[in-house]
Amino acid sequence: MSDAPYHPPVKRSIQIERHKTSISLEPLFWDMLKDAAAREGAAINALVARIDAERIRSETPPGLASAIRVWLVTNSA
Repeated sequence: MSDAPYHPPVKRSIQIERHKTSISLEPLFWDMLKDAAAREGAAINALVARIDAERIRSETPPGLASAIRVWLVTNSA
């Protein structure tokens, strides 16, 4: 994990189904996302695509970065 838990969001490019998008997450969440993808044996892009699909199906879809944070917190090991 990152040394400093309080850090501004870092923007990275992600590809979801051949569509590039940028996501801003704090380094702590990027670390958690990387760990979750490794645990599931998936690429980060694939895990984000799955979270995105779940997010879109929800009754009141949040933004993608928010959905990733919520998913990580509710699915942390």
